[in-house]
Amino acid sequence: MKRDAEINFRVNLDDDKMPSQIQWDATDAENPGTKYCEAMLISLWDSKVKNTLGIDLWTKNMLIDDMNIFIYQTLKKLADTYSNATNDPEAADIIYKCASDLANKLKLLNK
Repeated sequence: MKRDAEINFRVNLDDDKMPSQIQWDATDAENPGTKYCEAMLISLWDSKVKNTLGIDLWTKNMLIDDMNIFIYQTLKKLADTYSNATNDPEAADIIYKCASDLANKLKLLNK
């Protein structure tokens, strides 16, 4: 049976048009209801023009230490996604290594 699912974002902006709060919900979420986050990265692929559109937002409350962890975890997730989508573990390992190098540079694994 075909059906639609939705993911909705609401971004509250301050007077300078900077995100002050990010809310989201999804019709297929395990735990229904509005959730809050401090940052989001969305990549959309346009196959007609072979281009990626990125929507990158973070609130002014996002701490640099949290951003460092967020980017590190995002790189690891990207490697997982790439590996699952392409079945190319060697290329995925390059992305994992990038995440590991970033973690070492930021001393994330020592905390």
